[in-house]
Amino acid sequence: MARKTSKGRQKIQMTKMSKESNLLVTFSKRRSGLFKKASELCTLCGVEIVIIVFSPGHKVFSFGHPNVESIINRFLTRNPTSSSSTTCQLVEAHRNANVRELNTQLTGILNQLEFEKKREVEIEKIKKAKIGKNWWEGPVNELGLGELEQLKLGMEDLKKNVTKQMQKIIFEASNTPAFFLGGSSSNRGQVDAKNIKGLGLSMATNGPTSFP
Repeated sequence: MARKTSKGRQKIQMTKMSKESNLLVTFSKRRSGLFKKASELCTLCGVEIVIIVFSPGHKVFSFGHPNVESIINRFLTRNPTSSSSTTCQLVEAHRNANVRELNTQLTGILNQLEFEKKREVEIEKIKKAKIGKNWWEGPVNELGLGELEQLKLGMEDLKKNVTKQMQKIIFEASNTPAFFLGGSSSNRGQVDAKNIKGLGLSMATNGPTSFP
């Protein structure tokens, strides 16, 4: 089977295009490229330049630096007055100073914005860390179902631990000699029994305390 041969990249013949649509498209692209190259030349070399182009539809397009009018006037007069030249230089210097000042302000604003964004991110990290570490300290109505279940289990465990600790303290107090002495000690034992009964705990005041 014969392979299809390619002629490769062909050189475009530099002749006027016959098709009007192609001519307009090519003009638009080449005009933009021409103005871009002129702008780069002004930036790199600091030259003053003006380009005037008439389209196939007889429209005028121009590019100039610092501006089209001043370059055209200089070209037509060929001998600009010193006052006019000085005025143009002052205007250009003032404009450049304004541009530099605006760029400085913009840079400061962008830096401040970046700083505030980083600060906001750090604050959010701290908030999330605090919520994740001590979530039970937050409002109950903001907790989810799983967190509420964990909180319930924790409260039940706390109640059991408190009950065991109180029973331990009462047991130790009931076995001390001061507990069996008359007078205020026995009265204190009766008060303790009443307080414990109010907490839902059972205690035999006339006998030993039983534990689960």
